Amino acid sequence: MLYSEIVIAGCGNPLFGDDGFGPAVIEELQKLSLPDNVTVQDAGLGGPHFIFTLLEPEVTKKLIIIDCASWSDKEPGTIDTLCVRDLPPGAYRDAHSWDLSEPLQKLDDKMDITIIGCQPAKVTFPDMDIGLSNEVQKAIPDAVRKVLELIGVDYGTVINVQEDHQPGTAESSGSLKAS
Repeated sequence: MLYSEIVIAGCGNPLFGDDGFGPAVIEELQKLSLPDNVTVQDAGLGGPHFIFTLLEPEVTKKLIIIDCASWSDKEPGTIDTLCVRDLPPGAYRDAHSWDLSEPLQKLDDKMDITIIGCQPAKVTFPDMDIGLSNEVQKAIPDAVRKVLELIGVDYGTVINVQEDHQPGTAESSGSLKAS
């Protein structure tokens, strides 16, 4: 199937500290056996724009975006779930300061859109710093659980966080292990 009913897109760049939260969650989700109608995609730095190529409003019923999101009053590692209608214009921007609230709001009446955001402790752009902060690292299992809940999948697992998430390695933290 070219387009899926459910699209889960992790946005961010692991080269800039906690900005790699979205791809780190996607890495964990890709380890799971999910229904055939679900596409799990590391959308990377250009994710907010790339995800629009994964959607077909006639087919796609649910879009879940996973990204770091900064709220001034939240502790690092705090996970919040937002609906597009909760975003005021200009509130969701990519690394190039392009407003993504408006294009998402245009799709909101065609599909269910949820944003899972994690309060970062450090986003180091333009300086590179590979790896997530401890607070954000520990939030990965909660984000995975939220995604599974949103798509109606119950794995019945306990999610154990390992140390030092390094993208693309077998030693990635947040590994899912059945208990």
